Amino acid sequence: MVIDTGAAEGDVRGVLATLPDPEIPVLSVVDLGIVHRVVVREDRIDVVILPTFVGCPALDVIRATITERLEVRFGREVRVETTFEVPWTSDRITPAGRTALRDAGIAPPADPSDMRCPMCESPNVVMDSAFGPTQCRSLFYCRSCRQPFEALKSV
Repeated sequence: MVIDTGAAEGDVRGVLATLPDPEIPVLSVVDLGIVHRVVVREDRIDVVILPTFVGCPALDVIRATITERLEVRFGREVRVETTFEVPWTSDRITPAGRTALRDAGIAPPADPSDMRCPMCESPNVVMDSAFGPTQCRSLFYCRSCRQPFEALKSV
């Protein structure tokens, strides 16, 4: 890989847009909306991320992946910090991210009364469990197409 020493914020965000979330790899960290701030300095790059949930087990992996990719690409020190100065909400998920979730069979965040099956778009769904495989997902069942599916929690 060629080291790009003339990094601008847009260049850094472009690299971040290619980094998948470790728990939901159909989403990049940008599409998930956790990249809060990017500051490009002459000697380093600072990235501030927002955790989706307190105690999110993927944060260490996300920090390490961001650090590695940006250091290799831009040839300078990278600092990745986590902040709660602005709470992450599911509204931060981009439209492209919502489409990627649906295409992967995961319902994007919605109020329970607005939940639709990602396979058939039916509103005839019921929550099986508020607790899914991760803190940010719930389990649902579609009564129309009879498919179980996961849904990202609306926060």
